[in-house]
Amino acid sequence: MRRIILSTESGADVPKDLVEKYQIQVVPMHVVMEGKDYLDGELSVEEVFDYHSRTKKIPSTTATNVHEYHDLFARIRADFPDSIIVHIGYTSKASASFQSALIAAEEFEDIFLIDALNVTGGLAAIVMYAATLLEENLSIDHMELIEEIESVVPKTRLAFLPGSLDFLRAGGRVSNMAYLGGSLLKIKPCIELKEGKLVSTRKYRGNMSTVAEKLMQDYLNEYDIDRKQLYLIYSIGLDESIKSRMDEAAKEAGFMNVTWMQAGAMISTHAGPGGFGMAGIEY
Repeated sequence: MRRIILSTESGADVPKDLVEKYQIQVVPMHVVMEGKDYLDGELSVEEVFDYHSRTKKIPSTTATNVHEYHDLFARIRADFPDSIIVHIGYTSKASASFQSALIAAEEFEDIFLIDALNVTGGLAAIVMYAATLLEENLSIDHMELIEEIESVVPKTRLAFLPGSLDFLRAGGRVSNMAYLGGSLLKIKPCIELKEGKLVSTRKYRGNMSTVAEKLMQDYLNEYDIDRKQLYLIYSIGLDESIKSRMDEAAKEAGFMNVTWMQAGAMISTHAGPGGFGMAGIEY
């Protein structure tokens, strides 16, 4: 059997220990701050937040380009000869990254690209679903794997509460910001992925400790999430007591495995400090 190699973008925020365990190949996206282009991972999240504190501006983010994807695929070919590459990409509805991957892939054989229509924990959930399938079934055919991955894309649910509405507004990535109206500074909007687009779906009022728990209740009431795995996402600044409580709440809801993920610099430029979210796959 030819080896199957999984790849994705840094915007998936897959924890480093899982990247190493499953040898997932990660290509960085970009954060542009004070006129300098940084690869996601070169710039710490703390530096992003400090920049906003000093300037009241947020860095911009840009997609991985065609040349970088070409280098990624060529490196995989060199490191894993005769492999089949399955790339699970950041939603094409919010970034040009997936289109760049498609162009770069034209020069290679045996590369298959899947638009995850998701970001951060939602994208990570799909990548880890694929990694787990490979681990549990070493003889799985790549076409069967791709079919399985594509089947969970529309069932993957991500919901998060930005820690700073200033970051959310400045980022301009949510498609229906007008929905928030004049209450923008008084509420915490729930952001979800709908058909690959970031959309504000609900409004919450109160402090993060209160609304985080309400978010989980609403999320689990709306979606029949597989209790085998839940991903909890946070951006730096989220109070440890909130993390502890949400961990308990997830286990009380019957989740066998709960994995925490920290939003990297690229995602944090949109979420701001102290954000919280969750992602899982429906039955």
